Amino acid sequence: MCAVQLGGPSWRVLLGRRDSTTASLSLANSDLPAPSLDLANLTAAFAKKRLSRTDLVALSGAHTIGLSQCKNFRAHIYNDTNVNAAFATLRKVSCPAVAGHGDGNLAPLDTATSVAVDNAYYTNLLAQNGLLHSDQQLFNGGAMDGLVRTYASTPTRFSRDFAATGLYRCTYVPSDPTIQH
Repeated sequence: MCAVQLGGPSWRVLLGRRDSTTASLSLANSDLPAPSLDLANLTAAFAKKRLSRTDLVALSGAHTIGLSQCKNFRAHIYNDTNVNAAFATLRKVSCPAVAGHGDGNLAPLDTATSVAVDNAYYTNLLAQNGLLHSDQQLFNGGAMDGLVRTYASTPTRFSRDFAATGLYRCTYVPSDPTIQH
């Protein structure tokens, strides 16, 4: 489903790939940041792709839609201290503490508006209701807190930055002039 159909921003996409001559599911998945990453590792992963801290926070807003499996957020709701207790209790109902039990059980990444592209994801982070450890790292007393607050209070700023980063990714050309794969 398209972000525009869910209330999100739109932008023109040029035809043709600029990052590769073939598609590879395994290569694409290998570059996804793990849900257990801390802020330093998230920032490094995005920098490796020539993306800024603003890009990191804006693109994380894609978590305003979708679901995640229990195995991806179990450690966060049972072990982390930067999670709202009531939120953790709610998630624990369908995500048992024991690994291997309920691993595939799903929970929405955005508890407020899980089928709309909006800024509620950031409001969730302010309330310590980030489902993934990596999500809550964006609002955890660090360098990204200000931007998370801005996106939570200014939906137009989130939409603008999300679209700008999406457009950049569509026109991305690897630094190596010989496109691989």
